[in-house]
Amino acid sequence: MTDKETQMVTEKRVDIQVNGQACEITVPAWRTLLEVLRELGHKEVKCGCEKGDCGACAVLLDGKVVDSCLTLAWNAAGRSVTTVQGLGGPDNAHPLQTAFIEHGSAQCGYCTPGMIMAAKALLDDIPEPSLKDIKRGLSGNLCRCTGYTRIFSAIQAAAETLCQEETTS
Repeated sequence: MTDKETQMVTEKRVDIQVNGQACEITVPAWRTLLEVLRELGHKEVKCGCEKGDCGACAVLLDGKVVDSCLTLAWNAAGRSVTTVQGLGGPDNAHPLQTAFIEHGSAQCGYCTPGMIMAAKALLDDIPEPSLKDIKRGLSGNLCRCTGYTRIFSAIQAAAETLCQEETTS
């Protein structure tokens, strides 16, 4: 096999939407979504354990939470990726982002983007989650600083805000 033929077999063209922006890249077939997102400048997607244990790299792929360290980039081809930055920023924060700040849910902050993305997926599926639902929804995310109580409180507060917004709209 020639070098060009080898390159064709081992590289894939990937067209994805990241936070609403179209991205077209060519990557080795084994490149993870985490690596691609960080190479594209999305440093808000954290690189933690790189084996699916911590959830720091969690993103939404077509609305479902995935660990980007376990997802090959080509599996995101033709799909939509949302990072915590895609939920909102300082001028238009998502209720989860606001609640995490108001409840002091982030200490070192390293796990926060992944926690928020897992919580977003949870609230999309269960708008009024019980504490048990929240614990189950975050079971793939680790925090070594907070003890989780403030994180749970923030998610409950965000759920209330989102339900109120839904009622008034």
